[in-house]
Amino acid sequence: MFSVRLTYLRKKKNVTQQKVADYLGITRPAYTAYEQGKRQPDYETLTKIADFFDVTVDYLIGRTDDPQGDSIKEDDDKVLDGFWGYDLKGLSEEEIQELKRQIRKEIEFYLWQKEQDARK
Repeated sequence: MFSVRLTYLRKKKNVTQQKVADYLGITRPAYTAYEQGKRQPDYETLTKIADFFDVTVDYLIGRTDDPQGDSIKEDDDKVLDGFWGYDLKGLSEEEIQELKRQIRKEIEFYLWQKEQDARK
């Protein structure tokens, strides 16, 4: 699923493999191997790919069909709102939303890594 979505997103954005590879800081053949399903990216590269195409990691790996959707249930968002007791009163709404996005990315990676480990 990852290779199919990666190719689709690149073509939809109308960019070359070289442009994506340059953004990721890898060679074009390394990127091509991702699109061909011959290699899997590490966590850092996976999150860079998600950022480049403005989609979630869960969408890239096929856990959801919604490119912008959250992999976290809406009820879980309430947990994020509390931030486990941290006082975030000094942060703007924009900063809080960015913090939530970062936490979601970490959770998505954890779930992705767990799935990868289960396949071994």
